Amino acid sequence: LHTPMFFFLLNLALTDLGSICTTVPKAMHNSLWDTRNISYTGCAAQLFFFMFFMSAEYFLLTIMCYDRYVSICKPLHYGTLLGSRACAHMAAAAWVSGFLNALMHTANTFSLPLCHGNAVGQFFCEIPQILKLSCSKSYLRELEIIAVSVCLVFGCFVFIVVTYVQIFRAVLRIPSEQGRHKAFSTCLPHLAVVSLFVSTSAFAYLKPPSMSSPSLDLALSVLYSVVPPALNPLIYSLRNKE
Repeated sequence: LHTPMFFFLLNLALTDLGSICTTVPKAMHNSLWDTRNISYTGCAAQLFFFMFFMSAEYFLLTIMCYDRYVSICKPLHYGTLLGSRACAHMAAAAWVSGFLNALMHTANTFSLPLCHGNAVGQFFCEIPQILKLSCSKSYLRELEIIAVSVCLVFGCFVFIVVTYVQIFRAVLRIPSEQGRHKAFSTCLPHLAVVSLFVSTSAFAYLKPPSMSSPSLDLALSVLYSVVPPALNPLIYSLRNKE
């Protein structure tokens, strides 16, 4: 369990647990007690921790993709490129990057004046819903920060896709069909979950206001905030026979 794969799985499990615990318990409490209230401080804390865990999770998924690339395409260099110190540094970079990203968005979002009431049309506090409550010109600064974050996320996604192309090329050269199936059985679901997370979150944050509707916003939020953390344990643990 001290191999790099399981070390990164531990970090991924912590981000999944943190992101789910940030949104779902409060939503369940509101549903059971038929209330829709959350304090201003609680909303800010929920937004910060959600952004923190989801950002760290995405960076960890990018690192885990690199881990697979090295293990499949450069196996003789695996111990050199992914030693214990290198893994610790990469995991720390993912957590610190997630913290800084969450801090930047939370501080900027909650510095905006709310001119259109205090009713958030979602089951948790997320940036697009809070921006709808701000003044018409005040949220442009936050939109610029979101655009920068989306570019960073898209850059990581391109890295993941290019890396998987190299992995698939190496896997297809494996002579045994069982070996190819074993590699594809985990790589393809991982790529599907990352694609789902990137596409739905990007659409939720960048879609024009004219396309917004309560049902669409709810569906998108569930797809990028609940589904990936719920599927990751299935992909990385239950499907991992070894």
